[in-house]
Amino acid sequence: MSQLTDFLPTTRKEMELRGWDEVDVVLFSGDAYVDHPSFGAAVIGRILEAEGLRVAIVPQPNWRDDLRDFRKMGRPRLFFGVTAGCMDSMVNKYTANRRLRSEDAYTPDGRHDLRPEYPSIVYTQILKRLYPDVPVVLGGIEASMRRLSHYDYWQDCVRRSILCDSGADILVYGMGEKPIVAIARQLQQIENEKLKIENHGRQGGITPEANSPFSILHFQFEQTAILCRSKEEIPGGITEDDIVLHSHEECLRDKRAEAANFRHIEEESNKLQASRLIQEVEGRYVVVNAPYPPMTTEEIDHSFDLPYTRLPHPRYKGKRIPAYDMIKHSVNIHRGCFGGCAFCTISAHQGKFIVSRSKESILKEVKAIAQLPDFKGYLSDLGGPSANMYAMGGKDKALCARCKRPSCIHPKVCPNLNTDHRPLLEIYRAVDALPEVKKSFIGSGVRYDLLQHRSDDEAVNRAAAEYTRELITRHVSGRLKVAPEHTSDRVLQVMRKPSFSQFEQFKRTFDRINREEGLRQQLIPYFISSHPGCTAEDMAELAVLTKRMDFHLEQVQDFTPTPMTVSTEAWYTGLHPYTLQPVFSAKSQRDKLAQRQFFFWYKPEARRAIMEELRRMGRRDLIDKLFGR
Repeated sequence: MSQLTDFLPTTRKEMELRGWDEVDVVLFSGDAYVDHPSFGAAVIGRILEAEGLRVAIVPQPNWRDDLRDFRKMGRPRLFFGVTAGCMDSMVNKYTANRRLRSEDAYTPDGRHDLRPEYPSIVYTQILKRLYPDVPVVLGGIEASMRRLSHYDYWQDCVRRSILCDSGADILVYGMGEKPIVAIARQLQQIENEKLKIENHGRQGGITPEANSPFSILHFQFEQTAILCRSKEEIPGGITEDDIVLHSHEECLRDKRAEAANFRHIEEESNKLQASRLIQEVEGRYVVVNAPYPPMTTEEIDHSFDLPYTRLPHPRYKGKRIPAYDMIKHSVNIHRGCFGGCAFCTISAHQGKFIVSRSKESILKEVKAIAQLPDFKGYLSDLGGPSANMYAMGGKDKALCARCKRPSCIHPKVCPNLNTDHRPLLEIYRAVDALPEVKKSFIGSGVRYDLLQHRSDDEAVNRAAAEYTRELITRHVSGRLKVAPEHTSDRVLQVMRKPSFSQFEQFKRTFDRINREEGLRQQLIPYFISSHPGCTAEDMAELAVLTKRMDFHLEQVQDFTPTPMTVSTEAWYTGLHPYTLQPVFSAKSQRDKLAQRQFFFWYKPEARRAIMEELRRMGRRDLIDKLFGR
């Protein structure tokens, strides 16, 4: 049974239970505190704790009262850490139609009123007002995706780097374990040096000069961004190896400049040997250092093997945290995704290089889950950003070092990519062999284009076929979710997704295996409307094709422009960032509804409007195909 002291302290009383009178780091999070490796604030807290630091966490502080939540832990010895949480706050709060979502999945009982819009900015500004001399380190997905000029759909404008608006001293982007440890160690060293100077001063009657903690800016930490007050303040000055982006002011004036910037941002996020990015903003300079090399298996194991309780903090007793309910019996076996889907932020945040956990680490976590009182023997997911990329990567790392493609499988599978499913099969079988596990399901999205790829190595092809059969017969809870996203190959090209013919081929395989095994399982496809490049006519043809395949679509959504994706930049600028050629996007409510309605052709109440739309676009031939006998 977990004790209160098994969690990071969230109150002064919990600090005192540990015998602490001060802490080294205080983390502020827009999410509830769940001590689990799927929740970023918990991971950063545990990583710093493993460095020997005293860490406290303040989840969802009240920013509207007398700000006592921001004062209650006192002044940390090293720094404050701030994160908006596991999602961008605006994506978390609002739908594609800019309406309030039905619940906040990372808040107790799904309440909407426990986090502000843009917590990264709100929390940091408060801390800077209260403790102007204490460094604030900003991280999490909201900060990561907004580190440079970016389009904000909810305000319908291009916003400058979140460093400018928040006032944070340094920003960590991507998965933050390695940079946060480097920052903490450096600040620890600075504090130790200050202590030596002070002691020396007391002994010798010397008054030491103030040693500002902001000397942190003089260190070029990988995978971080800083804001310099002038060109002269940029560490090392601007060199020929740096990429100087169009300034924020140019992006405001010229959408072509904003689109062109994005290509550099995405390419440098996904390179093994990346350049530093520099962008001028109102006379100041945002400097984005290159990312760390991908973590090793030992490093990712260390992060996942820390002493998480895997539970919500006891302060939430009797309350439901929807996001925790979804993942509490699941295991994340790798990070990264080389799919490079145009609308997805996973590769922008985690990178395209797969970092896989060891079998020992995975089994250790499964055994920990088995000890939870409500575990009945069923794992809800044994997956990752894409379920079947475990242990995959470039065969020749020297080729990967020269590559800047954002996707290893689009427009076709890279010949240097190892697509062997045997290591993943070994993981599945090792987990299923545990006596505590009755069944492990795969809830993460499966890349069927990887399953159907023909390798030069026949053993790899046999493993893909074996994996497909084992997935369908042993790891599906009656419904397998996959994401073709569209039926139009032209739209899929913009999305960086495979041809729809590959989905049709996978469905034939799925149906055949179900027949052979005497199973009655469903394939559940995901689709998106109003994506850049998609027209109402494309959606009409999608309706006809999916009807022919006997689908009544359920898992559908309107495209939502989220910060720092290819699709968002194309939607806002009207230009594809890689070609700077025009791309159509449905933007008005009327145009978006005209597309979305085709998902629901089978609903009687939608029939009349769909028929009118088909007549308007001159496609009466599709009326019979949708509604004729």
